[in-house]
Amino acid sequence: MPLTPPPSPAALTDAGDLLRALAAPVRIAIVLQLRDGDRCVHDLVDALDVTQPLISQHLRVLKAAGVVHGQRRGREVAYRLVDDHLAHIVVDAVAHVQEEAKR
Repeated sequence: MPLTPPPSPAALTDAGDLLRALAAPVRIAIVLQLRDGDRCVHDLVDALDVTQPLISQHLRVLKAAGVVHGQRRGREVAYRLVDDHLAHIVVDAVAHVQEEAKR
């Protein structure tokens, strides 16, 4: 069976950057919250029980990595996932470690 050709070096670098952006527990929790729909910062603060500055800092990282997009709604910004693939990556990773813990 022939080997699948590897992605380009640029694609591998971009994928590594994306995975690094997802590599913090708070950012993983944010992605899990956003898979159910748009959330404002105060919604994430309440759901995750962390401070507003910490949520904002992590949202900046996720936004810079192209994971989330913010849309202004009056005085608030509602954040959403850019793509459902991102939620699948995080959900699969969490499911994997939970399965491993059961063994």
